[in-house]
Amino acid sequence: MKISEIFTSLQGEGKNQGRPCLFIRLSGCNLACRWCDTAYAQEGGTEVSCEAILEQCWRENPHLVCITGGEPLLQKDALLSLLPSLHKRGTPVDIETNGTITFTDVQPYAAICMDVKCPSSGETSDLSLLRTIRPEDSVKFVVGNREDCEYAHRVMDSYAIAGEIFFSPVYGADYKPLVDYILRNNLPVRFQVQLHKVLGVK
Repeated sequence: MKISEIFTSLQGEGKNQGRPCLFIRLSGCNLACRWCDTAYAQEGGTEVSCEAILEQCWRENPHLVCITGGEPLLQKDALLSLLPSLHKRGTPVDIETNGTITFTDVQPYAAICMDVKCPSSGETSDLSLLRTIRPEDSVKFVVGNREDCEYAHRVMDSYAIAGEIFFSPVYGADYKPLVDYILRNNLPVRFQVQLHKVLGVK
């Protein structure tokens, strides 16, 4: 599969925020969000075999693996060769996806974090995929302004989302109006800044 990078860091967001994690960042993306902070992974990359990736996993023995991108599900066939081995070994896996590609076939092996694209991103997700979110999965709205919060609110009212819901502010945005919107509307979400940006790590 085409790999942008593999590295160890703290998980900066989501249900496993703060935990040491081995990140496998795949190359290629079908979207171009205005505030994307990993644009370098939208193209290029190095061909790495599943066997080589697994060897690195066994060598580093991570407590958690996060498969991200880019959009990792563009390489779903290769992932389906990798995931069963990680699952069999008992390694927890998170997959971060932009919500444009169905993920039911990888859910037996991983927890999904579906990033629902809000207006400020300039892109859209397939909201019908929210129906396949399980309690062990999660949904993230990256919000940069009130319009994004209002959009996320409407989506939450329209879909019974089984997993935990996060509001993650665009890095550098004014947090106060976003927090005020959550509190004023009593939204059942967790507001979460990007820990890796705060700490200055990858």
